[in-house]
Amino acid sequence: IAALAPEAIIVVAYGLLLPQAVLDIPPLGCLNLHGSLLPRWRGAAPIQRAIEAGDAQTGIQVMAMEAGLDTGPVYATATTPIGPTDTTATVSGRLSQLGADLLIATLPDIASGGAKPVAQAADGVTYARKIQRDDARIDWTKPASAVDCAIRAFSPAPGAWCLLPDGTPLKVLAATLVPEEAGTPGTVLDARLTAACGDGAIRLTRVQSPGKPPVAASDWLRGQSLSAGQKLG
Repeated sequence: IAALAPEAIIVVAYGLLLPQAVLDIPPLGCLNLHGSLLPRWRGAAPIQRAIEAGDAQTGIQVMAMEAGLDTGPVYATATTPIGPTDTTATVSGRLSQLGADLLIATLPDIASGGAKPVAQAADGVTYARKIQRDDARIDWTKPASAVDCAIRAFSPAPGAWCLLPDGTPLKVLAATLVPEEAGTPGTVLDARLTAACGDGAIRLTRVQSPGKPPVAASDWLRGQSLSAGQKLG
């Protein structure tokens, strides 16, 4: 890398810390295009964790990298709301375009010395842990709104999932809130794949069986014997 004599080094979703020897190479520094509003959601999965937490907005930031995990000062920020139907796929798509535009607009100012990075606030630090498989398992005891956020956060990958009554895993890629329904958490309430949560219910609308492509829940139900009263795990 040093032999290339880069003026700046830019990483996006890199997933690792650059060693100090690399951070010291470019005269304009190493820059990270980070998908959150720092210091909220430092770490590996900022977009997923923001949606999972029900955040109303997120953003993309040009950050000067240092030895700590996403602790560096911020040069520029662009924001976007997180809507009630947004998934990681839709938010990622918006942030990728916002981030590209922001970086192109900011780099000349950094090169000229006109851009001055602002230190992150000391308060409000949260960490976006790397997503493990069990993180995406649906917890039916949570309120329907929280279950819906989790489903959207993990769509399309790794996919929120639950267990059918026979123990077969089922990915849930989309759902809608059905707040007027209620029942024991995890119980199937009707023939439309509505499942009770800790508060309210959700109706699964797009699912995926192991080894199969994603399908609408209405199509999936045609080949299943799942009925009201059975429980999802």
